[in-house]
Amino acid sequence: MKIAVFHGSPRKGNTYKATQIFFDQIKKRGDAHITEFFLPQALPEFCTGCQLCFGNSHEVCPHAGYVAPILEAVLQADALVFATPHHGVSSMSAGMKNLLDHLGFLALTVTPRSEMFDKKAFVITTGTGSASASRPIVKGLKYKGVNRVYALSIRMFTHKWDLMPPVKQARCEKTLRRAADRFAAVQKGRAYLSTIGMYYITKFVLKRYIGAEGYPYRYWEEQGFFAKRPL
Repeated sequence: MKIAVFHGSPRKGNTYKATQIFFDQIKKRGDAHITEFFLPQALPEFCTGCQLCFGNSHEVCPHAGYVAPILEAVLQADALVFATPHHGVSSMSAGMKNLLDHLGFLALTVTPRSEMFDKKAFVITTGTGSASASRPIVKGLKYKGVNRVYALSIRMFTHKWDLMPPVKQARCEKTLRRAADRFAAVQKGRAYLSTIGMYYITKFVLKRYIGAEGYPYRYWEEQGFFAKRPL
């Protein structure tokens, strides 16, 4: 299984520790080819909201040199893993948010890729507000057409894993390994209703309001998304 992993922080702390336990269990189930990206190093330029990728090929992005290898890894992977600590006001790290912004063109409302419709993804978050940090990532992945999306939020009140009571450490590790086993075994299922709904809404908007002159419309037509639901 090819897995593309995105670390929301370069600091190898609690989230990194949790991710390593998760992958240790994944590897026990068979071959796992893992490609890792550490943010913000892998994508140091912030998305400016220029929206060039919404009306043109993603290659016109001013940061395409950074985005291209990330996009290639995403499309070639069988599974995606997003790991981020809880930062600031109940959210993901700035690096993770920047990554999702740069990949906004993959949304069903713009230029989705058919490769995304067969993938599964897992989100790992740690910190006091870990659950709130994972929700927007999960939602964004579903709107990009990812077939199965799961999340595990580990709530903790320490900046070092080893400072947690041994009992809690053991409990967290058990939970992570169990989640890894389930994730490795999961197969493609029916697309989420929210994803299917977004497909039909976008199809209607493109036909009714955008028209053949708009780039997303031409892209959808070239991909055959109007003729047949790809999900």
